[in-house]
Amino acid sequence: MFKNKKTALLLAALIIIIAAAAGAWLFMGNKGDDQANSAQDGAQTPANGETKSLSQQFYIYDTVVNIKIYGDTVSQKNMDDIQQLLERMDMEFSRTKEGGEIYNVNLAAGKNAVAVSDETLDAVKQSIKYAEEMDGLFDPTIGPLVDLWNIGNGGEKVPPQAEIDKAKSLTNYKDVIIDEQAKTVKLAKEGMVLDLGGIGKGYAADRIADYLKEQGLDSAMINLGGSSIIGLGTKPGGAQWNIGLQDPDKSRGTQLGTIKISDEVIDASGVYERFFMQDGVRYHHILDPRTGYPGQLGLKSLTIMSPNATDADALSTGVFLMGYEDGLKYLESLPEKVEGFFITDDNKIYATPGIRERLVLTDPTYSFGN
Repeated sequence: MFKNKKTALLLAALIIIIAAAAGAWLFMGNKGDDQANSAQDGAQTPANGETKSLSQQFYIYDTVVNIKIYGDTVSQKNMDDIQQLLERMDMEFSRTKEGGEIYNVNLAAGKNAVAVSDETLDAVKQSIKYAEEMDGLFDPTIGPLVDLWNIGNGGEKVPPQAEIDKAKSLTNYKDVIIDEQAKTVKLAKEGMVLDLGGIGKGYAADRIADYLKEQGLDSAMINLGGSSIIGLGTKPGGAQWNIGLQDPDKSRGTQLGTIKISDEVIDASGVYERFFMQDGVRYHHILDPRTGYPGQLGLKSLTIMSPNATDADALSTGVFLMGYEDGLKYLESLPEKVEGFFITDDNKIYATPGIRERLVLTDPTYSFGN
């Protein structure tokens, strides 16, 4: 389970950044060195004994990406390489950008197999693996339901049941046909829509971490739009990154607690960024492939902490739909060290044992559940 770990480290969870479309809420707990989302690009001239750093902001993946790298050898070429990497994967994985590889796979659904790059093939294979391991709660073919509900992009009412049933009938990861030798992907039914949004940012974040390590740069904060943040290595000097966890009920920048990480990913799914209200019910963007509706589980958010961003990205969706009791059991059953905590509607936090030892609550509104 989850064997493709490339020392990727991200952290995305309740990430707070500028991107209004982000579904997580997390921000840097300390000002200064920990701040990953600086609005100013460029190198910072180090004082005596301090490490050189370079920061830059991009707009890609329909969100704001902030990167800060520490290291005496860091250069603008590193940022340019990262930008090219992000732009390439954004085009390859997008289901809406004409000419992209996933766009072409969807266009040929029910008709032809489409040749894809090694990168896209790997991302699709990993997404199918997660779907299998979570019994379809994570499903990369959920695109028809995403398009139907359109939450966060204009959707503001519950679709007719007949349309939900039709979209649900086109959602089945088992209908993705992969030919590794020919490097092709085919969707078995016309109308299917492959959507890598559930792992795309995590996958990209892992590739950034891999690139930086190959360049001998092992200290960085990488924030992909609030849904994937990488704490690569430690801060210069060896201190851990201090992360503030946003209170999902309050304005951005209001934290419920802090947690320290190094070489680790934080990724979160929550219901308070993209949603609409109808008849007193909150309909959010985390759709359950079993029902075709947003999952109604009494949860505000789930935060995953993992060595690998792709894993964390997929888990934050699939495990959310398990609910906190089954979700905690599932996380604790994994062979690798993956931690997580749920926040329920009554402000209780249910966490794996490792999180209980590390999460420092600063808002008395929240408390650990039994």
